Amino acid sequence: MIQAKGYAAQDKSSELAPWNFHRREVGPHDIQIAIRYCGVCHSDLHQIRDDWGGATFPMIPGHEIVGIVTNAGTHVKKVQAGQWVAVGNMVDSCRICDNCRQGLEQYCTTHISFTYNSTEQNGLPTYGGYSNIIVVHEDFVFTVSEKLDMSAVAPLLCAGITVYSPLRHWKVGEGHRLAVLGLGGLGHMAVKFGVAFGAEVTVLSTSPAKEADAKALGAHRFLVTRDAEQMKSAAGYFDFILDTVSADHAFDPYLALLRTNGTHIVLGLPSEPATFRLGNIVFGRKSMAGSLIGGIPETQEMLDYCAGHHIVADVELIDMKNIYVAFDRMVKGDVRYRFVIDMATL
Repeated sequence: MIQAKGYAAQDKSSELAPWNFHRREVGPHDIQIAIRYCGVCHSDLHQIRDDWGGATFPMIPGHEIVGIVTNAGTHVKKVQAGQWVAVGNMVDSCRICDNCRQGLEQYCTTHISFTYNSTEQNGLPTYGGYSNIIVVHEDFVFTVSEKLDMSAVAPLLCAGITVYSPLRHWKVGEGHRLAVLGLGGLGHMAVKFGVAFGAEVTVLSTSPAKEADAKALGAHRFLVTRDAEQMKSAAGYFDFILDTVSADHAFDPYLALLRTNGTHIVLGLPSEPATFRLGNIVFGRKSMAGSLIGGIPETQEMLDYCAGHHIVADVELIDMKNIYVAFDRMVKGDVRYRFVIDMATL
């Protein structure tokens, strides 16, 4: 076993603190990575608090990982020592179910191994990127262009692919009117991709103060959702709404903004069950849909697209010791637009 260190929560009531643990030895198809940067996702906080239930402890969060290869198994051919690579939300899946065969590993129907708070195929617990090293099967490791700022690449592994995948699945592009609900870690990436794909992009936000930022990111329009007149003026306007909000919120006001055949795509996971009037989708043949991250081929496609179009996240780099300052600011929406931990500070 390989000695490792990280920041772990020992139970749902305890704070993250230094913890020594072990990673498995490098197998023939494994890659050992020295973690250099790890993004901070809102789900990290939900998980260590067990907000969604089913959490296992000790838990080391973190699934937006960028680092350098330090060791590769004897059968590994895709990377070599010293190369920059990345790891996202998954570190393994069954490989044989219909979804896995289609490159949709995120919807594996047999056994998916998430990067943390999960188990590997051998039953061992997985520990995430708030740590100094990780060992991952080569199939779940991504190559990264060194033309990009590696700290700003890290959030692409969750925030980036979470919005990229539905935009590609629904073929959002030229001629479409796209609304992005919420301008946070996911939302700011949705604006960047939506604009790059040729859609007319509008940011929907409760905060008028975010208009300047939205326009700076490339948004064409901005709508204050607390302004009844603005909401009324946009009724039946959008083809798609990309809902990035993880806090509890009403859906009916946004369904009213969709055109006939429009689709409201949910990406956030509020803690309370969603409710909306069925008439708001029946009258207009509208759809309420959801999307979860992206599969392995699509995630590599996204990283390659970002390299070709120089798209990265807007980040604030923090020290590991300041993780709870970051959590507090994240909950308040006080981040532009993703915290990333400099793992050299571990």
